[in-house]
Amino acid sequence: MTTTLTPVEAWTKLIEGNRRFVAGESRHPNQDAHRRAEIANGQNPFATFLGCSDSRVAAETLFDVGLGDLFTTRNAGQMVTDSAVASIEFAVALLDVPLLIVLAHDSCGAVGAAVRGTAIDADPIPPKIWKLIAPIVPAARRVLKASGGTSVDDIDPEEVGREHLRSTILGLLASSEIISDAVAEGRLAIVGAKYRLTDGSAVPIAQVGLADSDIPSLAKEQK
Repeated sequence: MTTTLTPVEAWTKLIEGNRRFVAGESRHPNQDAHRRAEIANGQNPFATFLGCSDSRVAAETLFDVGLGDLFTTRNAGQMVTDSAVASIEFAVALLDVPLLIVLAHDSCGAVGAAVRGTAIDADPIPPKIWKLIAPIVPAARRVLKASGGTSVDDIDPEEVGREHLRSTILGLLASSEIISDAVAEGRLAIVGAKYRLTDGSAVPIAQVGLADSDIPSLAKEQK
């Protein structure tokens, strides 16, 4: 059982749902007993999703979709972990999803912790948490260097979040032949977007396998 949507159609469906969510006109599709029974014996998601575990960033809600629509993986800071890559590979190889959404958000706690952790006198972070968020540190350092700043106070966390989002997409492609081959063959596209907590919009930042003209959005990301 596979989806018939193209990558462009899948993203269009998601952004249309996000428009409804932003406008306060969510339809809450595929969330009733009929849908539950319909998919009890199999799933046919039209997108896979890597997002942050933040309680304010629930993909099915902000894209106004329902049961069986998204194959979802979440961890703090939408990190490229072995389990995340394996889950996405499952969606791509076995469920034939045409679209991978990597969703960052503003005011990300993982990004903030990584930025603060770059300071020489930073308070210690629990080892397992630090191991998870440490890959964000290079993004923070690149942003600091580009800004010409000299201390953690000169780092813009929101710019770090955008840089980390781009790095996440590259990391997924580098970590998985299944993902990179699917993109190269045109079977999969990747959209990296940033979710705005205040207005609810999901704004595209980067994409692989789609042209800029294929990415309708609510608004351009403001730096």
